Amino acid sequence: MSILGLKKKQPKTFKVKASTMDAEMEFSCEVKWKGKDLFDLVCRTIGLRETWFFGLRYTVKDTYAWLKPDKQVLDQEVPKDSPITFHFLAKFFPEKVEDELVQEITQHLFFLQVKKQILDEEIFCSPEASVLLASYAVQAKYGDYDPNFHKPGFLAQDELLPKRVLMQYQMTPDMWEEKITAWYAEHRNITRDEAEMEYLKIAQDLEMYGVSYFSITQNKRDTELLLGVDAQGLHIYSPNNKLSPNKSFPWSGIRNISYSEKEFTIKPLDKKKEVFKFYSSQLRVNKLILQLCIGNHDLFMRRRKVDSIEVQQMKAQAKEEKARKKVERQILAREKQMREEAERAKEEMERRLFQLQDEARMANEALLRSEETADLLAEKAQIAEEEAKLLAHKAAEAEQDRQRLEVTALKTKEEKRLMEQKMREAESLAVKLVEQSERRLKEADHLKQDLNEAKDAERRAKQKLLEITKPTYPVMFPPPPTGMDFKDSDMKRLSMEIERERLEYMEKSKHLQDQLKELKSEIESLKLEEQQQAGLYSLRSYAEPPYIPHSNVRNTQTY
Repeated sequence: MSILGLKKKQPKTFKVKASTMDAEMEFSCEVKWKGKDLFDLVCRTIGLRETWFFGLRYTVKDTYAWLKPDKQVLDQEVPKDSPITFHFLAKFFPEKVEDELVQEITQHLFFLQVKKQILDEEIFCSPEASVLLASYAVQAKYGDYDPNFHKPGFLAQDELLPKRVLMQYQMTPDMWEEKITAWYAEHRNITRDEAEMEYLKIAQDLEMYGVSYFSITQNKRDTELLLGVDAQGLHIYSPNNKLSPNKSFPWSGIRNISYSEKEFTIKPLDKKKEVFKFYSSQLRVNKLILQLCIGNHDLFMRRRKVDSIEVQQMKAQAKEEKARKKVERQILAREKQMREEAERAKEEMERRLFQLQDEARMANEALLRSEETADLLAEKAQIAEEEAKLLAHKAAEAEQDRQRLEVTALKTKEEKRLMEQKMREAESLAVKLVEQSERRLKEADHLKQDLNEAKDAERRAKQKLLEITKPTYPVMFPPPPTGMDFKDSDMKRLSMEIERERLEYMEKSKHLQDQLKELKSEIESLKLEEQQQAGLYSLRSYAEPPYIPHSNVRNTQTY
């Protein structure tokens, strides 16, 4: 059997990845599904009921396109990747967000998309408005500002301002954070959905909010312009100015829009006004412009009609939901307030308890100090009493010493008088001895002089005798003896006696001088002892207080 005739089996499903602004979802779709089937599946998955604002966008070549609801997915110019990537985004924007956006999920998706467009500079925003919008974005993300929790630097990782604004001023990230936090602190008690709504209410007043721009030419000479499509109508801009349109065509003033290949025609409702034509070079872009025009015009007309039953039900449910959440917030706020009050009361009680404990501790310490002071005073009183007794005893001893010193002083005076008398007698005796010694010395000198004279007379007599008695005898015989030897011995004996007497006198005189010195030294020691005793008595009389009664001493020491 030949296999060439067998057809390749086609897959029954294909994979799709749908990305919202804060989530990604993957689905397995049937081949026959249309764009509406996939779109409804995504809406059901995220719980979105206000589907008319949104669409699935995909990238094709150098532009983008929206998935058509009434045509099969695979029959459109979707990417051939697997899974096929779609972006779930807002295709049409409301005129007044506070009136048209009912569900919180719808509001949240718009908030995320508009915030990204502002940060990517697809929507121009002034620096002041950027800071205010950033403060509401911070409130939506972090809740109420708490300085104890939101420390400086807590916004360092968040992208909150367009790069153009950051580059426009020479400010540090800390300075920008300080400005944003100053506004953020004023948004207290605003819930997340309320903060997001305030963000959108400010953003919808920006000139480029909700506008889709396309490059066009006004004539075949290729005068370049920009076409803007939004919820209000069609606007013609200069290429270098997307903020102020040169010409506007509100939906209420347009009778018909048509295009033929590259030419678009806008017919005003007022037939007197000129028809406006412009050209677009790409057929795919022309189809996209037509889709946006039709969709925005349908919503414009829808807003001016009575709400459908479905929208009325959604608004009623949203109103009930908001009322319920408001009650819940009030209950939570009341509980939070009660909890904060309870915590404050607890803190106050703890503070009061700590204060009472400190006071009790201080009172106990004061009591202990007073007890210690009382013990110390009692001890001091006892010491004072003992000191008083000791002082009384010392006073008595001092009195006895004084009396003893007085007696001693009297004895010392008598002894001094006797010693002075002895000294005077010794001095007179010494004077007499000195006089006698001088007299004896004089006598000895006279005797020595007489002795010398006698020796001289004797020597002369001997000389004369020798001269007289010259030897007439023979030389061999000695001369006759004379009386010279006898006289010499007498003189020597006399001289020795005189010398011995002189030495005895000198020895007695020296002994007397030694006695006199001992007597003087004894007198001096007695005088010194008397002076010391007199000084000691005077010192005690000043140093030792007089005897006072026992009770007075104790009271004085205690005080």
